[in-house]
Amino acid sequence: MAANAVPAPGTPVAAPTAVVVGGGISGLLAARELAGAGVSTTVLEATGQWGGCVGSHVVAGLTLDSGAESFATRSSAVAHLAEELGLGPQIVPPNPGGAWVQLPDGPRELPKTGVLGIPANPFDPEVRRSLGLFGSARAWFDAVLPASVGTAAEATSVADLVRARMGRRVLDRLVSPVVGGVHSADPALLDVDMVAPGLRDGIRTHGSLAAAVAAQRRGATGGSQPPGRQQPGHQQPGPQKAGSAVAGLRGGMHTLVTALLAELQGHGVSLLSGTRADAVQRLPGGWRVTAGSDRFEAERLVVAVEGPAAVTLLSDTLPALSALRPDAGPDVRLVTLVLNRPALDAAPRGTGVLVAPQSPGFRAKALTHATAKWVWLAEQTPPGQHVLRLSYGRGGARPGPGQARPEPRTDEELFSAALEDASALLGVPLSRTDVVDWDVVRWSGALPFAALGHKQRVGRVRELCAAEQNLAVVGGWLSGNGLAAIVADTPRQVAALLT
Repeated sequence: MAANAVPAPGTPVAAPTAVVVGGGISGLLAARELAGAGVSTTVLEATGQWGGCVGSHVVAGLTLDSGAESFATRSSAVAHLAEELGLGPQIVPPNPGGAWVQLPDGPRELPKTGVLGIPANPFDPEVRRSLGLFGSARAWFDAVLPASVGTAAEATSVADLVRARMGRRVLDRLVSPVVGGVHSADPALLDVDMVAPGLRDGIRTHGSLAAAVAAQRRGATGGSQPPGRQQPGHQQPGPQKAGSAVAGLRGGMHTLVTALLAELQGHGVSLLSGTRADAVQRLPGGWRVTAGSDRFEAERLVVAVEGPAAVTLLSDTLPALSALRPDAGPDVRLVTLVLNRPALDAAPRGTGVLVAPQSPGFRAKALTHATAKWVWLAEQTPPGQHVLRLSYGRGGARPGPGQARPEPRTDEELFSAALEDASALLGVPLSRTDVVDWDVVRWSGALPFAALGHKQRVGRVRELCAAEQNLAVVGGWLSGNGLAAIVADTPRQVAALLT
């Protein structure tokens, strides 16, 4: 048929087609946008698990989140997605009780109002307890600095911005523990425009870093708590995700993936697990993806895997991408303990503890007291039973005094370290006889750094991909880590692909 010929009446018109490489949350969201636009879509996932870092595992008969357990409410993207999937009534806030930070001189309550640990009010009593009078006074000096301090350069790190405007004490005692717990990274390595979008613009608008943080907090919470019922007993390491407003889903964040998969199946999306893409090839008018002995051809291609893997797949077609290959993220190891220990009923460290890197003797970077965080989880556990989750692996972080001990690597080493760290952080002796069940989950390279200058590199990657017809590349390595960033960014990239 000639290109401009009109099909005869009744002649079937083939639906447009797409292949999505990667079945993590960004890949599933991309497939959802494509299928919703009437595109016949196939998703290839190398492993047997869907959702990537939004996963689940079963410990002591409890189905728990194995990765993300909450989402930032600085935007409404995740809440809107949950509502569209019928999960709106399941959105719940964490317990507002608050978390702690472990400092070299002992534990302190972590301020409840902040972004990445940056305080909105340096003289808040909780901030003063962590910083001391001199530290709070230095942080207040931010209010009289010119708005150009920390905002003039094209790119700046979290550490440089905080140190310049509020001083080293805020950086060491508040920001480093939060950034280490949330991003598994040294704040000196992170591009502040990627991990806290709009913060530097807020300084220009409101005149100070504290005012910019306060404005983001107001925007995130609307002056109130996230949607859902407020009940005592449950949050995560860091008040509202360590100083950022968050919410979760009753039953766990993994229920979002379950709902996504059900919707995709209803739209006829072909979901192929255990199918690793080995290569992609540009064809006239489309793409070919090779996975073992299988070949998949489609008009549109979405690559939704980690940055290094994405660059490797596309390097033959787009050799210029090789110079933009990101480093792999740190190896993060999560140890979940289910214990019978009624002494933890009092939640001695609130909803969890973040560990300052310079604190001696600790190998964990964060502890979540999950049954002191979410009401729904406490309701599922017998009296006196508690769920703790400890996180190991700080990418690029410099060990503090007394931290020369080797990182625990094997499951047994991690289990022993988790019991030791949890006992010290919570101030409650815990032994193997208290443990009902435990598990280790490993995320290798799944949290890539948004390194300094990353925003500019992302722009270049997007330009190169846009120049290729019918190609989109999505994922946390481009949007920034976290559900809020991924859920907001992926539909935009697929919309551009569709047009």
